Amino acid sequence: QVQLVESGGGLVQPGGSLRLSCAASGSLFSMYVMGWYRQAPGKQREPVATITGDGGTYYRDSVKGRFIISGDNAENTVHLQMTSLKPEDTAVYYCNYHAVKYPDYTSIDYWGQGTQVTVSS
Repeated sequence: QVQLVESGGGLVQPGGSLRLSCAASGSLFSMYVMGWYRQAPGKQREPVATITGDGGTYYRDSVKGRFIISGDNAENTVHLQMTSLKPEDTAVYYCNYHAVKYPDYTSIDYWGQGTQVTVSS
């Protein structure tokens, strides 16, 4: 139904920057939220940042001031600009597409395959 293609992961030194991108395609929905989650080894998957179609954003406390999420509605694409990266940011980052169905307003989640971000000296 919905396919998510992620790019931009890699290996950087502490203090470095990376820009992740996620493009959605397929049978898209009118109401949705897109965002990024991450999962480190031995830990639960956690939300990093999300963005709504009208530009509303959410960030977890540990990335505020360092990460910026942005979206392009026309291209169905979301980006995560990550700066001042820390070793604790190391994780697999997953793009999420949270769709709300019309007219019954139920929801469904789609996930990208994940892209590795490693912050190490």
